[in-house]
Amino acid sequence: MTMADTRDRLAEELTGPIGRLGLDLEAVDLTSAGKRRVLRVAIDKDGGVTMDDIADATREVSRVLDDTDLMGQQAYTLEVSSPGVDRPLTLPRHWRRNTGRLVKVTFRDGEPTIGRIRGTDEAGAVLDVEGIERRLEYAEVKKAKIQIEFKKEKS
Repeated sequence: MTMADTRDRLAEELTGPIGRLGLDLEAVDLTSAGKRRVLRVAIDKDGGVTMDDIADATREVSRVLDDTDLMGQQAYTLEVSSPGVDRPLTLPRHWRRNTGRLVKVTFRDGEPTIGRIRGTDEAGAVLDVEGIERRLEYAEVKKAKIQIEFKKEKS
């Protein structure tokens, strides 16, 4: 089984147990690090995850790994965390969880736009682009990433 196959199977096996904790499984990454492998699991929820959520998810992922042979006999390191700000916005929940934040959007056809997310629904979002509200549909978006702000605008 390839590492990509293992990663996909892990994602399938972990989605339900993580969901039962009230969390979303955002990513499963499996990489080699010398003789070991590193399994990185990213979780999230509305309002953000707490350290208790990370601990609960770590226990649950460990339980699933102990109950299956997906990781085989090779040693591995498990890391459970929330998604970093560099993760692209790909699902409606990602947009919703970042309402109020600045985002750079690259459209399938057109120039990149930077705006603040003012509202979202299942089909798209409303951005404030230099004081003008602009509706975008997720289907129009090629790539979207949160922009790091050192001085946040007062809302």
